[in-house]
Amino acid sequence: MRVETLLPLGKLDPGLREPDTPLFIGDFADGAAEAESLGFDAVLVEETKDDPYQLLALGAAATSSIGIGTSVAMAFPRSPTITAMSAWSLQKLSGGRFILGLGSQVRGHVRRRFGMDWHAPAPWMRDYINAMRAVWDCWQNGTDLNFESEHYNLNLMVPLFDPGPIDHPQIPIHVAAIGPNMMAMAGEAADGVRLHPVCTPRFIDEEVHPHLARGAARSNRDVRDVEVCMKPLVGTAPDAESLERVAHTVRARVGFYLSTPSYRRTFALHGWEDIAEQASHVSKAQKWEELPKLVHDEMLHTVTTLGTHDEIGAMLNERYGNRVDRIEFSLPVANQDDAEVITGVITDLQSQDRSE
Repeated sequence: MRVETLLPLGKLDPGLREPDTPLFIGDFADGAAEAESLGFDAVLVEETKDDPYQLLALGAAATSSIGIGTSVAMAFPRSPTITAMSAWSLQKLSGGRFILGLGSQVRGHVRRRFGMDWHAPAPWMRDYINAMRAVWDCWQNGTDLNFESEHYNLNLMVPLFDPGPIDHPQIPIHVAAIGPNMMAMAGEAADGVRLHPVCTPRFIDEEVHPHLARGAARSNRDVRDVEVCMKPLVGTAPDAESLERVAHTVRARVGFYLSTPSYRRTFALHGWEDIAEQASHVSKAQKWEELPKLVHDEMLHTVTTLGTHDEIGAMLNERYGNRVDRIEFSLPVANQDDAEVITGVITDLQSQDRSE
């Protein structure tokens, strides 16, 4: 498996907890260089509080071998041509190390945060991806830009706005997905799928891989060419006593996801739909302290991976090693001992063969 990380080091699931040191844009270049020195395969940025493309430009300029990518950037609020340009620039700057991860966002955010009309996301994302590839083909090969679809009609490219060919024009596109339609679309048109933290091993086996294969069959692709990327909910600590405190925080995070209808598919698969419905009512009543109480131990250990530092690599391998191609993992690094711990876990994960 390839091992990826968000910055600052130690920030795992984006909502699991605030990191001890919040991400500061001025520190991103040094953080990316540190991740490269520790042996990570890629450093990722998610679009929350800072522009991900600006952050990655800093990281690309400060590194030479580590992959850089969005995990994820919002697709629909930007035109396909604008995103194509940002990706093209980062691919040039990084020498071919960029991965474009895209997300659709939910209806409320598209309408009320970005001020746009809402459309069914899977066909919209398919058009978005194909539109970007048409733009890239125009720039790389000099073909006329002539893309027509339900959502986009692109037919103008003049020399002033054509950046021309680059050395590494094949930019991988990953799509965030949890539902069957977006998952199938990823299998059909994308190069990878980025899964939500609540995707359990059973969910990956019964929901992710079958729908990816269904989509891949639509375009006569080998589904093995579609990378599966996982950002697991992880709780880890140096010893068992510390892990108990971490587990309390993780349980609260599971409670949040349990209460969110968008993620109910996973909990329903395991027979916990009634508890999820109850959690939604608790959330609407803003009784946040009640949510962790709904997360029983079986649910906690099914949805999350909890283990001490010397256990966590093997545990993640057991859960995801034969299911995913890329996995996010990180620990805070304050000294050389921390660096050795995280390097050891990275090595364990990288040695896992999906064919096993």
